[in-house]
Amino acid sequence: MAEKQPVNYHLIIPVGTQIVTLVEVRGNAGDLVLPRGAVGVVETAPLDQSHSYRVRFPDGTTAALRRHELAIRKQHQQGELGQAGASALDHLELYEYVVYRCIVGSRAYGLEGDTSDIDRRGVYLPPAERHWSLYGVPEQLESAETEECYWELQKFLTLALKANPNVLECLYTPLVEVATPLAQELLAMRSAFLSCLVYQTYNGYVMSQFKKLEQDLRARGEIKWKHAMHLIRLLLAGIAALDTGSLLVHVGDKRERLLAVRRGDVPWAEVDEWRLALHKEFDAAFASTRLPERPDYERVNAFLIKARRESAGGKG
Repeated sequence: MAEKQPVNYHLIIPVGTQIVTLVEVRGNAGDLVLPRGAVGVVETAPLDQSHSYRVRFPDGTTAALRRHELAIRKQHQQGELGQAGASALDHLELYEYVVYRCIVGSRAYGLEGDTSDIDRRGVYLPPAERHWSLYGVPEQLESAETEECYWELQKFLTLALKANPNVLECLYTPLVEVATPLAQELLAMRSAFLSCLVYQTYNGYVMSQFKKLEQDLRARGEIKWKHAMHLIRLLLAGIAALDTGSLLVHVGDKRERLLAVRRGDVPWAEVDEWRLALHKEFDAAFASTRLPERPDYERVNAFLIKARRESAGGKG
Protein backbone atom coordinates (compact mmCIF):
# COMPACT_ATOMS: atom_id res chain seq x y z
CA MET A 1 0.00 0.00 0.00
CA ALA A 2 1.28 3.46 -0.84
CA GLU A 3 2.52 5.49 2.10
CA LYS A 4 0.51 8.60 2.92
CA GLN A 5 2.16 11.81 1.81
CA PRO A 6 2.39 14.58 4.41
CA VAL A 7 0.03 17.52 3.98
CA ASN A 8 1.77 20.71 2.92
CA TYR A 9 0.66 23.03 5.71
CA HIS A 10 2.66 25.95 4.30
CA LEU A 11 0.19 26.51 1.46
CA ILE A 12 -2.62 28.96 2.16
CA ILE A 13 -6.01 27.57 1.14
CA PRO A 14 -7.75 30.20 -1.02
CA VAL A 15 -11.11 31.77 -0.20
CA GLY A 16 -14.02 29.84 -1.71
CA THR A 17 -12.41 26.43 -1.31
CA GLN A 18 -14.62 23.68 0.13
CA ILE A 19 -13.15 22.03 3.20
CA VAL A 20 -13.93 19.16 5.58
CA THR A 21 -13.47 19.56 9.32
CA LEU A 22 -11.03 17.17 10.94
CA VAL A 23 -12.27 18.05 14.43
CA GLU A 24 -15.62 18.64 16.09
CA VAL A 25 -16.78 22.25 16.01
CA ARG A 26 -17.93 23.35 19.47
CA GLY A 27 -19.56 26.51 20.78
CA ASN A 28 -18.33 28.83 23.49
CA ALA A 29 -20.01 26.69 26.13
CA GLY A 30 -18.35 23.55 24.82
CA ASP A 31 -21.51 22.23 23.20
CA LEU A 32 -21.24 20.33 19.94
CA VAL A 33 -22.16 22.53 16.98
CA LEU A 34 -20.92 20.46 14.04
CA PRO A 35 -19.48 16.94 13.93
CA ARG A 36 -16.11 15.97 12.58
CA GLY A 37 -16.39 15.64 8.80
CA ALA A 38 -18.67 18.65 8.25
CA VAL A 39 -18.33 20.44 4.93
CA GLY A 40 -17.81 24.18 4.76
CA VAL A 41 -16.35 26.94 2.61
CA VAL A 42 -13.34 29.11 3.41
CA GLU A 43 -14.74 32.61 3.92
CA THR A 44 -11.55 34.31 5.09
CA ALA A 45 -8.00 33.01 4.71
CA PRO A 46 -5.13 34.06 6.99
CA LEU A 47 -1.96 35.72 5.77
CA ASP A 48 0.14 33.03 7.45
CA GLN A 49 -0.32 29.72 9.21
CA SER A 50 -0.12 31.22 12.69
CA HIS A 51 -3.74 32.41 12.36
CA SER A 52 -7.08 30.69 11.73
CA TYR A 53 -9.36 30.32 8.74
CA ARG A 54 -12.90 31.64 8.96
CA VAL A 55 -15.15 28.89 7.60
CA ARG A 56 -18.87 29.15 6.84
CA PHE A 57 -21.10 26.06 6.90
CA PRO A 58 -24.39 25.42 5.02
CA ASP A 59 -26.57 26.26 8.04
CA GLY A 60 -24.93 29.69 8.34
CA THR A 61 -22.65 28.72 11.21
CA THR A 62 -19.13 30.10 11.08
CA ALA A 63 -16.07 28.82 12.91
CA ALA A 64 -12.40 29.68 13.24
CA LEU A 65 -10.26 26.69 12.36
CA ARG A 66 -6.50 26.21 12.16
CA ARG A 67 -4.91 24.50 9.19
CA HIS A 68 -4.46 21.17 10.95
CA GLU A 69 -8.16 21.15 11.82
CA LEU A 70 -9.42 21.08 8.26
CA ALA A 71 -8.74 19.40 4.92
CA ILE A 72 -9.50 20.37 1.34
CA ARG A 73 -12.63 18.43 0.43
CA LYS A 74 -11.36 16.97 -2.87
CA GLN A 75 -8.17 15.72 -1.25
CA HIS A 76 -10.10 14.36 1.72
CA GLN A 77 -12.45 12.39 -0.55
CA GLN A 78 -9.63 10.91 -2.56
CA GLY A 79 -7.75 9.83 0.54
CA GLU A 80 -5.07 7.27 -0.20
CA LEU A 81 -6.35 6.86 -3.74
CA GLY A 82 -5.52 10.46 -4.48
CA GLN A 83 -2.02 10.03 -3.10
CA ALA A 84 -1.28 6.76 -4.87
CA GLY A 85 -0.53 8.25 -8.26
CA ALA A 86 2.07 10.66 -6.94
CA SER A 87 3.71 8.14 -4.64
CA ALA A 88 3.72 5.45 -7.32
CA LEU A 89 5.98 7.62 -9.45
CA ASP A 90 8.51 7.45 -6.66
CA HIS A 91 8.32 3.70 -6.26
CA LEU A 92 11.77 2.72 -7.32
CA GLU A 93 10.85 -0.97 -7.26
CA LEU A 94 8.90 -0.48 -10.49
CA TYR A 95 12.21 0.07 -12.27
CA GLU A 96 12.87 -3.60 -11.59
CA TYR A 97 10.18 -4.41 -14.15
CA VAL A 98 11.83 -2.64 -17.08
CA VAL A 99 11.77 -5.16 -19.93
CA TYR A 100 13.32 -2.93 -22.56
CA ARG A 101 15.94 -0.20 -22.29
CA CYS A 102 17.54 1.61 -25.20
CA ILE A 103 19.44 4.78 -25.98
CA VAL A 104 17.80 7.43 -28.15
CA GLY A 105 18.54 11.09 -28.75
CA SER A 106 21.71 12.53 -30.22
CA ARG A 107 23.82 9.41 -29.62
CA ALA A 108 21.38 7.24 -31.54
CA TYR A 109 21.00 9.85 -34.29
CA GLY A 110 24.75 10.15 -34.79
CA LEU A 111 24.59 13.82 -33.80
CA GLU A 112 26.32 13.59 -30.43
CA GLY A 113 29.10 15.80 -29.17
CA ASP A 114 31.58 15.41 -26.35
CA THR A 115 29.10 16.72 -23.78
CA SER A 116 25.94 15.05 -25.08
CA ASP A 117 23.70 13.36 -22.53
CA ILE A 118 22.75 9.71 -22.70
CA ASP A 119 18.97 9.55 -23.13
CA ARG A 120 17.52 6.22 -22.09
CA ARG A 121 13.97 5.17 -22.90
CA GLY A 122 12.06 1.94 -22.75
CA VAL A 123 9.17 -0.14 -21.52
CA TYR A 124 8.21 -1.58 -18.17
CA LEU A 125 5.67 -4.30 -17.42
CA PRO A 126 4.43 -4.08 -13.81
CA PRO A 127 3.25 -7.10 -11.83
CA ALA A 128 -0.38 -7.97 -12.42
CA GLU A 129 -1.23 -7.34 -8.76
CA ARG A 130 0.00 -3.76 -9.00
CA HIS A 131 -1.81 -3.20 -12.28
CA TRP A 132 -5.11 -4.58 -10.96
CA SER A 133 -5.00 -2.77 -7.62
CA LEU A 134 -6.97 0.33 -6.71
CA TYR A 135 -3.78 2.33 -6.87
CA GLY A 136 -2.88 1.29 -10.39
CA VAL A 137 0.48 2.09 -11.97
CA PRO A 138 1.88 5.25 -13.57
CA GLU A 139 1.82 5.46 -17.36
CA GLN A 140 5.51 6.26 -17.27
CA LEU A 141 8.49 6.26 -14.93
CA GLU A 142 10.69 9.27 -15.38
CA SER A 143 13.95 10.51 -13.89
CA ALA A 144 15.24 13.92 -14.92
CA GLU A 145 18.53 13.28 -13.14
CA THR A 146 19.42 10.18 -15.15
CA GLU A 147 17.64 11.21 -18.38
CA GLU A 148 15.49 8.05 -18.24
CA CYS A 149 11.86 7.46 -19.18
CA TYR A 150 10.01 4.14 -19.30
CA TRP A 151 6.45 3.77 -20.52
CA GLU A 152 4.05 1.18 -19.15
CA LEU A 153 3.63 -1.41 -21.90
CA GLN A 154 0.08 -0.52 -22.95
CA LYS A 155 0.90 3.20 -23.06
CA PHE A 156 3.98 2.48 -25.15
CA LEU A 157 2.04 0.36 -27.63
CA THR A 158 -0.73 2.95 -27.91
CA LEU A 159 1.74 5.74 -28.67
CA ALA A 160 3.57 3.59 -31.20
CA LEU A 161 0.32 2.79 -32.99
CA LYS A 162 -0.29 6.53 -33.30
CA ALA A 163 3.15 6.92 -34.94
CA ASN A 164 4.59 8.91 -32.05
CA PRO A 165 8.15 9.69 -33.24
CA ASN A 166 9.77 9.35 -29.81
CA VAL A 167 8.28 5.90 -29.28
CA LEU A 168 8.90 4.61 -32.79
CA GLU A 169 12.56 5.59 -32.42
CA CYS A 170 12.76 3.33 -29.36
CA LEU A 171 11.77 0.42 -31.57
CA TYR A 172 14.32 1.21 -34.26
CA THR A 173 17.32 2.62 -32.39
CA PRO A 174 20.49 0.57 -32.94
CA LEU A 175 21.53 1.15 -29.31
CA VAL A 176 19.73 -1.46 -27.19
CA GLU A 177 20.96 -2.12 -23.66
CA VAL A 178 18.30 -4.45 -22.19
CA ALA A 179 15.77 -6.60 -24.01
CA THR A 180 14.02 -9.48 -22.28
CA PRO A 181 12.50 -12.25 -24.42
CA LEU A 182 9.22 -10.35 -24.35
CA ALA A 183 10.95 -7.20 -25.58
CA GLN A 184 12.73 -9.16 -28.28
CA GLU A 185 9.35 -10.35 -29.47
CA LEU A 186 8.20 -6.74 -29.54
CA LEU A 187 11.20 -5.70 -31.60
CA ALA A 188 10.61 -8.56 -34.00
CA MET A 189 7.14 -7.18 -34.76
CA ARG A 190 8.05 -3.50 -34.91
CA SER A 191 6.97 -3.25 -38.53
CA ALA A 192 3.39 -3.75 -37.30
CA PHE A 193 3.48 -0.18 -35.99
CA LEU A 194 4.52 1.50 -39.23
CA SER A 195 1.74 2.81 -41.42
CA CYS A 196 0.74 5.85 -43.43
CA LEU A 197 0.04 7.55 -40.11
CA VAL A 198 3.75 8.37 -40.14
CA TYR A 199 3.05 10.80 -42.97
CA GLN A 200 0.28 12.62 -41.16
CA THR A 201 1.95 12.65 -37.75
CA TYR A 202 5.45 13.70 -38.83
CA ASN A 203 4.29 16.14 -41.48
CA GLY A 204 1.73 17.80 -39.22
CA TYR A 205 4.15 18.19 -36.33
CA VAL A 206 6.94 19.66 -38.46
CA MET A 207 4.62 22.16 -40.15
CA SER A 208 3.20 23.38 -36.84
CA GLN A 209 6.62 23.67 -35.23
CA PHE A 210 8.16 25.52 -38.17
CA LYS A 211 5.31 28.01 -37.94
CA LYS A 212 6.24 28.61 -34.29
CA LEU A 213 9.90 29.04 -35.24
CA GLU A 214 8.93 31.64 -37.82
CA GLN A 215 6.92 33.47 -35.16
CA ASP A 216 9.92 33.41 -32.81
CA LEU A 217 12.12 34.77 -35.57
CA ARG A 218 9.75 37.66 -36.21
CA ALA A 219 9.17 38.40 -32.53
CA ARG A 220 12.67 37.96 -31.12
CA GLY A 221 14.96 37.76 -34.11
CA GLU A 222 16.24 34.33 -33.09
CA ILE A 223 15.14 30.71 -32.93
CA LYS A 224 16.17 27.47 -31.28
CA TRP A 225 18.43 26.07 -33.97
CA LYS A 226 18.65 22.68 -32.29
CA HIS A 227 14.89 22.34 -32.58
CA ALA A 228 15.03 23.31 -36.26
CA MET A 229 17.66 20.63 -36.84
CA HIS A 230 15.53 17.94 -35.25
CA LEU A 231 12.50 18.94 -37.32
CA ILE A 232 14.55 18.43 -40.48
CA ARG A 233 15.74 15.11 -39.08
CA LEU A 234 12.13 14.04 -38.49
CA LEU A 235 11.27 14.69 -42.13
CA LEU A 236 14.26 12.63 -43.24
CA ALA A 237 13.17 9.79 -40.94
CA GLY A 238 9.57 9.93 -42.15
CA ILE A 239 10.58 9.84 -45.81
CA ALA A 240 12.81 6.82 -45.16
CA ALA A 241 9.97 5.04 -43.35
CA LEU A 242 7.60 5.46 -46.31
CA ASP A 243 10.28 4.55 -48.85
CA THR A 244 11.83 1.54 -47.13
CA GLY A 245 9.29 0.35 -44.57
CA SER A 246 11.86 0.89 -41.81
CA LEU A 247 12.46 3.92 -39.61
CA LEU A 248 15.71 5.84 -40.07
CA VAL A 249 17.24 6.74 -36.71
CA HIS A 250 20.91 7.38 -37.51
CA VAL A 251 21.24 10.34 -39.87
CA GLY A 252 24.17 8.90 -41.80
CA ASP A 253 25.72 11.24 -44.35
CA LYS A 254 23.36 14.09 -43.35
CA ARG A 255 25.25 14.52 -40.06
CA GLU A 256 27.43 17.50 -40.98
CA ARG A 257 24.67 19.42 -42.69
CA LEU A 258 22.35 18.89 -39.74
CA LEU A 259 25.02 19.93 -37.25
CA ALA A 260 25.56 23.09 -39.26
CA VAL A 261 21.87 23.87 -38.79
CA ARG A 262 22.15 23.26 -35.06
CA ARG A 263 25.12 25.65 -34.81
CA GLY A 264 23.15 28.33 -36.66
CA ASP A 265 25.64 28.34 -39.52
CA VAL A 266 22.91 27.88 -42.12
CA PRO A 267 20.73 30.92 -42.94
CA TRP A 268 17.10 30.56 -41.99
CA ALA A 269 15.97 30.92 -45.58
CA GLU A 270 18.15 27.98 -46.59
CA VAL A 271 16.86 25.85 -43.72
CA ASP A 272 13.28 26.63 -44.68
CA GLU A 273 14.05 25.85 -48.32
CA TRP A 274 15.45 22.46 -47.28
CA ARG A 275 12.34 21.84 -45.21
CA LEU A 276 10.01 22.65 -48.11
CA ALA A 277 11.98 20.39 -50.46
CA LEU A 278 11.69 17.55 -47.92
CA HIS A 279 7.95 18.08 -47.68
CA LYS A 280 7.75 17.50 -51.43
CA GLU A 281 9.83 14.33 -51.09
CA PHE A 282 7.53 13.26 -48.30
CA ASP A 283 4.50 13.79 -50.53
CA ALA A 284 6.08 11.70 -53.29
CA ALA A 285 7.02 8.94 -50.83
CA PHE A 286 3.47 8.92 -49.50
CA ALA A 287 2.06 8.53 -53.00
CA SER A 288 4.21 5.45 -53.69
CA THR A 289 4.62 3.86 -50.26
CA ARG A 290 3.81 0.23 -49.61
CA LEU A 291 3.04 0.84 -45.99
CA PRO A 292 -0.54 0.00 -44.96
CA GLU A 293 -3.01 2.76 -44.32
CA ARG A 294 -3.25 1.73 -40.67
CA PRO A 295 -0.97 -0.22 -38.30
CA ASP A 296 -1.68 -3.83 -37.41
CA TYR A 297 -3.92 -3.28 -34.39
CA GLU A 298 -4.90 -6.95 -34.13
CA ARG A 299 -1.32 -8.18 -33.93
CA VAL A 300 -0.36 -5.58 -31.38
CA ASN A 301 -3.44 -6.28 -29.28
CA ALA A 302 -2.67 -9.99 -29.29
CA PHE A 303 0.86 -9.22 -28.12
CA LEU A 304 -0.44 -7.07 -25.26
CA ILE A 305 -2.86 -9.76 -24.09
CA LYS A 306 -0.08 -12.33 -24.21
CA ALA A 307 2.19 -10.05 -22.17
CA ARG A 308 -0.55 -9.46 -19.60
CA ARG A 309 -1.17 -13.20 -19.26
CA GLU A 310 2.52 -13.85 -18.77
CA SER A 311 2.68 -11.10 -16.16
CA ALA A 312 -0.30 -12.61 -14.34
CA GLY A 313 1.38 -15.99 -14.45
CA GLY A 314 4.62 -14.64 -13.00
CA LYS A 315 6.54 -14.83 -16.28
CA GLY A 316 6.66 -11.09 -16.90
